Amino acid sequence: MFDELTLAASKMADYTSLRVEQLVRLHFTSGLSRLLWCLFQCFADDQEELLNKGLKLIQFAVMNAIALRKILKKYDKVHECANGMNFKSKLQAKHLDILQSPWLIELVAFCINLIDSDSSLTSDELFGPLSIDLNLTGEGSVLTLVLLGSEKLDCSLICPICLDLVFQPYALSCGHIFCKSCACLAAHVLIIEGLKYASSDSKCPVCRESGVYDKPVCMSELGLLLQQR
Repeated sequence: MFDELTLAASKMADYTSLRVEQLVRLHFTSGLSRLLWCLFQCFADDQEELLNKGLKLIQFAVMNAIALRKILKKYDKVHECANGMNFKSKLQAKHLDILQSPWLIELVAFCINLIDSDSSLTSDELFGPLSIDLNLTGEGSVLTLVLLGSEKLDCSLICPICLDLVFQPYALSCGHIFCKSCACLAAHVLIIEGLKYASSDSKCPVCRESGVYDKPVCMSELGLLLQQR
C-alpha cells in the first residue's frame, strides 16, 4: 500500500512542479515566442487562460494532497497504528507532500501576479474559495493561504540568514526559502556561479540537511510579487 502511495505522491509532485515551471516560463515569455504560443493554443485572452490553468492546478494539487492525507488517516483508524503518520513524515522529508512544497507558493504567487490583487482569489463553487493574505510588515512578513476553505498554510517571507524580506528567492529541496545571495554565501559559491555549483555535501542553514542544493527552485513569481508590493 505505502509503495503505491509513494509512487502516486511522487507522480503528483513531479507533475505539479513541471506544470508550474511551464506556466512561469510562459508568463515571462514575451515577443514572438509568446505570440506563437497564443496562436497555437488558440487563446483569445492568454493571460486569462494562464490564470485559469493556474487555479485549476492549485485545485488539482490540493485535492490530491487532501485525499492522500485522508487515506492515511483512515488507514491508522482501521489498523490502530501510527504507520500513516510515519509515512506522512517520510513524504515531507522526500518533498513529495505538495502542501509543503515551494512549488505551491510559486503557483499562488503566479496567480496573484496575473490578477494583480493581494487580497483574495475566488475559484468555482465546486472547490470553494482560495483566500490569500499577503502581509509585508517587517518580521511578520508572511504569505497565508486558505485553500478550498479548510487547508491553511503559512509561508514566511523572511530570509533566515539576513532576516530581511527575501530578495531573488530560491528554495532548497528541503523547502526552506532564502535570498539567492544568502544561499550562495551559505554554500560558499559565488553569486555569478549560482547554486548549481554548490557542493553536494552543502547543508541547509536551517535544518542542516545535506544534498539540498541539487535541485533548487528559482521562485521568479514570488520575487516578482514582492517587487510589485
